[in-house]
Amino acid sequence: MKLLRIKAQGLPLFKQELDIIFYAQQRVCEDDKEQLHKLTPTIYLNPANAFIGINASGKTSVLKVIQLALSIVSNKPINHVDEKIILGSTKHAVFYIYFCDKNSKICYLETEITSKKTKTGEYKYTITQERLWEKSATGTKKTLTDFGNIAPASERDDNEMFLPDDVSFIIARNKKLNDDLEFVSLLSYTNVNILPFSDDIPLEIISFLDPTVEQLYFEQQEKRNHLHLKFRGEKEIVLNNPQDLENYLSSGTIKGIITFSMVKEVLQSGGYLLIDEIENHFNKEIVTTLMRFFMDSKLNKNGGTLIFTTHYPELLDEYDRNDSINVVRNRNGITVDNMSNILKRNDIKKSDAYQSGYLEGTTPAYEAYMQLKKSLAASID
Repeated sequence: MKLLRIKAQGLPLFKQELDIIFYAQQRVCEDDKEQLHKLTPTIYLNPANAFIGINASGKTSVLKVIQLALSIVSNKPINHVDEKIILGSTKHAVFYIYFCDKNSKICYLETEITSKKTKTGEYKYTITQERLWEKSATGTKKTLTDFGNIAPASERDDNEMFLPDDVSFIIARNKKLNDDLEFVSLLSYTNVNILPFSDDIPLEIISFLDPTVEQLYFEQQEKRNHLHLKFRGEKEIVLNNPQDLENYLSSGTIKGIITFSMVKEVLQSGGYLLIDEIENHFNKEIVTTLMRFFMDSKLNKNGGTLIFTTHYPELLDEYDRNDSINVVRNRNGITVDNMSNILKRNDIKKSDAYQSGYLEGTTPAYEAYMQLKKSLAASID
């Protein structure tokens, strides 16, 4: 299963309908095909999708919406996933999720969600209505997500007594087709770097991040996990708590081991990897290496997809195209605009366009800058 597009309405933090497209919207030339994933003879997917914005623009909130949509189509109960928080106190939210299934059918799932406040003050979410449309994967990208003249193939039935009210009815279809959508989210690792237990930590990843490390592996003894660390020319160190690893390795190395281990898994499965603030603890070369792995069609044969947020406009210059980049802004509500709609030319340096304020809302307000400067000057005087 491959995600094509997500639209969402009724989310409290968003100013208007959210619309995120994962397929190539601009013209695809022969050179572009080396960096894209071919879905059909005319449709290509962007394998590395960037969401950029200034602080407090809403980038993390956008990732939570994407993760919730992924959870819905992968049969997860809404009330059991952390990203449900993005629904807030919504009275009526609707997710429109477009995807391509394993049989190359283009599908459109419409899921309506309501909330009810419990006695504990938390919100319980219920799927009140769902419909699913299907069609063959023919036509162009302009008609790819157009289902205007097609009747729904199936609808949620209130009599489905064994279906939980917070699980999408697409679960039955996925089981019948043996179709699934795998994704890994590193949102919880944005500010935390604790190495999870793993049977296999590839030495190639460790050597890339820190060539002084000779060995790093977990071992389970008497139901306890031990972490073995050895630097070249030094004695082995055995740790009982993975958190102690921060005393020996940099935060970047630890985060890198976690991230690149997940990259390996996602490239194998053709799934999705979500990373918030991708530059945290990493230098630019490590981040661009990560992006290039996904944008290399010879390496990324299964169409694995990277979805990340960043503050750093320099990363945008890694893209030859504009439609892999989304600009997030918060002006009395979060909005997301694809750069291909606001910057028509590919030959303009993207970082310059972003930093110059040409795109509007992508740099801190000048008035706020002057007020901060005056405040600092007054305190110094």
